[in-house]
Amino acid sequence: MNFANQFLNQPYETAVKDDPFTGLTQVRVFLSRQWRLIAIITGLSIVVGALYIVTSPTKYTAQADMIIDTKKVTWTQSELSTEKLSVEDASVESEIETTKSETVALAVIKRLHLTEDPEFTGASPSILSRIFTLFRSPPSPDPSKPAVLNDELVQQALGVFKSNLKVLRLGHSYIEQIQYTSLSREKAATIANAVADAYIEDQLQAKFEATRRASEWLQLRIGELRQQASNAFKEVQDFKSENNIIIGVDGKLASEVELDQLGTALAKARSDTTQARAKVDRITRVLEQRSNNKGNLDIPDPVVNDALSNPVITRLRQQYLDDQGKESEWSSRYGSDHIAARNLRAEMAGLQRAIWDEVSRISESYKSELAIARSQEEAIDKRMTEVFQKSASARQAQVRLRELETASNTYRGIYETFLTRFTQSVQQQSFPSTEARLVTVASPPSRPSSPKITLTMALATLCGLALGGIAAFAREQMNRQIHTRSQIEGLLNTSCLAVLPALKKTKPGLNRLRATRDSRAFRQIIDAAPFSSTAEALRYIKVAIDLHPTGAKIIGIVSALTGEGKTTVATSFAAFLAKAGARTLLIDADLRNPAMTRALGYSNAPGLLNMVADRSDFKDLVISDINFKFDFLPASARTKTSNSSDILTASAIKDMLKAASSEYDYILVDLPPILPVVDVKATAHLFDAFVLVVEWAATSTDEIVKAMRTSPVLSERLLGAVLNKTDEAVMHRFEGYSDRRYMYYSNENISPEAA
Repeated sequence: MNFANQFLNQPYETAVKDDPFTGLTQVRVFLSRQWRLIAIITGLSIVVGALYIVTSPTKYTAQADMIIDTKKVTWTQSELSTEKLSVEDASVESEIETTKSETVALAVIKRLHLTEDPEFTGASPSILSRIFTLFRSPPSPDPSKPAVLNDELVQQALGVFKSNLKVLRLGHSYIEQIQYTSLSREKAATIANAVADAYIEDQLQAKFEATRRASEWLQLRIGELRQQASNAFKEVQDFKSENNIIIGVDGKLASEVELDQLGTALAKARSDTTQARAKVDRITRVLEQRSNNKGNLDIPDPVVNDALSNPVITRLRQQYLDDQGKESEWSSRYGSDHIAARNLRAEMAGLQRAIWDEVSRISESYKSELAIARSQEEAIDKRMTEVFQKSASARQAQVRLRELETASNTYRGIYETFLTRFTQSVQQQSFPSTEARLVTVASPPSRPSSPKITLTMALATLCGLALGGIAAFAREQMNRQIHTRSQIEGLLNTSCLAVLPALKKTKPGLNRLRATRDSRAFRQIIDAAPFSSTAEALRYIKVAIDLHPTGAKIIGIVSALTGEGKTTVATSFAAFLAKAGARTLLIDADLRNPAMTRALGYSNAPGLLNMVADRSDFKDLVISDINFKFDFLPASARTKTSNSSDILTASAIKDMLKAASSEYDYILVDLPPILPVVDVKATAHLFDAFVLVVEWAATSTDEIVKAMRTSPVLSERLLGAVLNKTDEAVMHRFEGYSDRRYMYYSNENISPEAA
């Protein structure tokens, strides 16, 4: 069980983790530790930025705005509404690439004689050469060097030209922004305008060449199409002659026109026949009725139109009506038997017979008309059958004729289209035009575009801060040493009992002990003022032992490696306890390196080795130190033993510790380091608790973890850790604590009476 966990204030740690300002505090602490590294890297970055500004040549950028030809999109593409936007974007991008093409660039180079300009044909100096030119004059040209060929000069000028040219599209418009950067402001404006002029000339030349090539091709194609159209038309006429096909004005065959006319005539003939038959049938029934009543001479009612309109019948009927009136008048006046009445009646009968004879004549005319209508109908029907039989073969030939006419019309349409396009191309070749024009003429810029001092210095500062932060973070991550209390507490899951500072070296004459490093550190600790941080650290260790739940008395002082100061801490703590009035026993159990025995001046005295080997009595071996008021059991510094773990686990040592625990309040045992030897692992079960001494900023976390894993008993009974040899100023930066906690301590001494 790790007893040190009970001293950790878990509610406070939880509150700290939940505090939103904890992250900011950690950042502030991180910056307070690593600000020097960040500042150095930032300063170097600013120096590099300043060197870049000093060594970079001053450049000027001029801009000209030009609107491109908006008719570059072909008509077949512009009609596709769903793809219009993408086609326009692709067209504008194509024009931008055309503006940046080698053709335009070479035209500008040739026009402005840029191959004779040192800016385009001279080698660009490196950064080192620019730095050197700040302190010495430029070297004179070497005449022994071979001259550069013209093609090489052109290619070199072309590379410089394209690297300084930038063409951008203004939003989604048809305007190009032509930007050129040069060492001279006038030259930058001149080249930007020259690029626009060269593009416009290139467009005109391209249209002229395209029109010329199209005219030549159209001229050859028109001759072929003219011959094809003529052959197709001749084939149509020959086919008509061979098949006796006559086409009317409205485009119909002659047989079809005749059939239409015959159909109309046949319908009329049939109508006439039907009408004539009806007249004949009607008048025939009237005559049949008279033949059935031969003695009936009454005048018949008009049954047909001809009977009404016949003048003979009309005159006879009128005469009959007149006689009928006279006969009635005379019969009533002179009687029906009067001769005049009889004569009138006889005349009336004659008139009736005459009327019936005229009706019979009309009946014969109706029959004649019926016969004529029938004959005409039969003739038309016969002719129609003959024409229909003849037109069947003509209709079959007409299908082939339609195909020939379609082909002929197609060739003729293509020929006319090509002829029209040829005429247009000839006109365009004579007068080529383009909508591309210069909207804004480039003028010499008033201020340089490069180097941008403000932006360069800002970027240098930001890059320096970023690189410094990365370097500081990497330094933090690569640092595996312990620098803060929280690091050791998080690593071991225990509390940091005390922090002992790294003590200054003192003059050897002030020490009563031998002039060794451990004795000097021991003297400075025990001589520390009672109100100092060192004395308070020792009190922390004492309180932790006193609050042990099982009343621990046998305390092992250990460290992972040698030289961490565990011997000094154990000796100083024993002197502190004895000075406080506690019965304290200090045991030097480091049999292989009895530094404590030598530091206290008991190198020749018998000790633990004699207790085990010679079975000496404990009371005969223990030494009461009159200077520090504690009892001390040395480690027999005169003899070294290789089986120190067997000696420390002997029964005599166990009995001695058991007996001493009843006589002393505190038993402090200075054990060997954990990793070099196996003594601590072998004797861990003999101790009630352990105090681990860690050298600040020296012992790595891997070594501490490895040491604690050597023995489960050591890990379970670990009381806490002590950070030794700390630099309070540096540790203060790592932890970020306020200075007020250190202001509470003082180096004031108290009088012997108060003590």
